[in-house]
Amino acid sequence: QVQLVESGGGLVQPGGSLRLSCSASGSIFSIYTMGWYRQAPGKQREFVASITTDGSANYAASLEGRFTITRDNAKNTVYLQMNNLKPEDTGVYLCNARRGFALHWGQGTQVTVSS
Repeated sequence: QVQLVESGGGLVQPGGSLRLSCSASGSIFSIYTMGWYRQAPGKQREFVASITTDGSANYAASLEGRFTITRDNAKNTVYLQMNNLKPEDTGVYLCNARRGFALHWGQGTQVTVSS
């Protein structure tokens, strides 16, 4: 069982940056593929980025290179660096840990992009 806790969200102006963190406990972090998703009010949850156990990253095409996912296995943490934020990036950002059929989710952290 993996417990995930996200942090780093907040209110930021358009064009600003935030770095989200997702800390894991309860299992061996390095064996999981980690991912970030987001959910805006009234919309379905959507994929943002993922990173495999060997560090290969994958991103939603709509992000246009603005976000970067990294992981630090020594700290059991995955990060999402978000630059040039836009109002449409507003939502709850959730991380997950996946290994085979096992999938664990955190509670999420709110990101609001507004002037």
